Amino acid sequence: MDYVSALLPPVVMAIFFIGVIRVIVKTQGGANKAKEDAAVDAALARAEGGPRSAAPGPKADA
Repeated sequence: MDYVSALLPPVVMAIFFIGVIRVIVKTQGGANKAKEDAAVDAALARAEGGPRSAAPGPKADA
């Protein structure tokens, strides 16, 4: 019976790992792919655009 208790944790972890991989593979692409790609493109464009001052903030005197 010791072999069962020794093998149980690795088997449970393997099943959990396979489930995580299946979820990751299933969520790639699909109906939301274009929306997710657009969000990433917009974030990259904001990051590459440099700092913008949308509203004047308080000025700190140094």
